[in-house]
Amino acid sequence: MTTPLIEARGLVKRYGTTDALRGASLRLLPGEVLAVTGPSGSGKSTLLHCMAGIVRPDEGEVRYGAERLDQAGENRRSTLRRTDFGVVFQFGQLVGELTALDNVALPLLLAGTSRAAAHKSAGTWLERFGVLGQAGLRPGEMSGGQGQRVALARAMVTAPKAVFADEPTGALDSLAGEQVMTALVHAARESGTSVLLVTHDAQIAAYADREATVRDGVVETEDEPAAEVTR
Repeated sequence: MTTPLIEARGLVKRYGTTDALRGASLRLLPGEVLAVTGPSGSGKSTLLHCMAGIVRPDEGEVRYGAERLDQAGENRRSTLRRTDFGVVFQFGQLVGELTALDNVALPLLLAGTSRAAAHKSAGTWLERFGVLGQAGLRPGEMSGGQGQRVALARAMVTAPKAVFADEPTGALDSLAGEQVMTALVHAARESGTSVLLVTHDAQIAAYADREATVRDGVVETEDEPAAEVTR
């Protein structure tokens, strides 16, 4: 059996009196695209946030290789999200005051990369996602689909081991959503990056290698991994 890149075991997460997760377990394998689906309020986004180190579960464990993310401090988890993990949300969350080029270069600049090198790499990724022509525009000057592809370029610019995408097409029309997913899957395949994708859209989930369904805070079903992830 392939060793998981990231594995969640028995996660419990409470917000006040609400149990968002009630013992959820999930594996993200190296190089795969995994879709996490389920109804609104099922806990799928909370599961993604725990596996990405954005929030810590109240119970259970998240393993990244030999490391326990659920026991790591905020500084360590923040560092991983700048280096090993890329995160994309429904509305991109680009920095409004920065151009597309500077938004994509930002993780590299924060890691100490020179401005020239960071901009060169950022331009390469903007081109790969088909938005190099928007390099000088700020988020408010781009369409939703363009902005989301810029967000994906920012997530990929550090050559992460995994990208966590929480409803990345939720605010887009069907055509823009298909363009974003095609670009993401193609880039991930080329780079060998794992993708954990949260979506409620069956058409978007169809881009994944396999699917897991979350309901009432637990992973109700999870497809078995293929013998080998196609790249």
